[in-house]
Amino acid sequence: MPYISAPTVVSSIASQSDADAFRTLNEEWISRLFTLEEQDRAVLGDPFGRIVGPGGDVLLAHEPDSGTVVGCVALLAYPDAVFELAKMAVTPDAQGRGIGRQLIAAAIDRARALGGARLFLGTNSKLAPAIHLYENAGFARITRDRLPVADYFARADILMELK
Repeated sequence: MPYISAPTVVSSIASQSDADAFRTLNEEWISRLFTLEEQDRAVLGDPFGRIVGPGGDVLLAHEPDSGTVVGCVALLAYPDAVFELAKMAVTPDAQGRGIGRQLIAAAIDRARALGGARLFLGTNSKLAPAIHLYENAGFARITRDRLPVADYFARADILMELK
């Protein structure tokens, strides 16, 4: 019988240690697979000022017993009730436990609670498991001209919107 752990507890960013975990989780995977861009550094270095302050949120998945952060996702707010699902990460040893699915569902609910009318994301074809999660959550591929923002990450070769 496979090991099934208790689900994680997902909550909004609340402390500097949460901000540090958000930065560390994202810097690890972005640096390993891509190049950490200045835009990444700015957002990851100041999630309260760059994400929460303008109307978005950062959600963190905590282990129920230890409180250890094992995953995160950000919701970046844009004008016209548009949100971007971004900076999703799950620690390597916590992957395969449904945490990504839990984070995406929580982010969709949170975007709606914040008044979001449109939710989009950019990802990369190297991230097949993430793409599968997004598709299962109801995201569909769109073309770059359908993006609600200009000057988007070059590494995003797949763009999606929640249908």
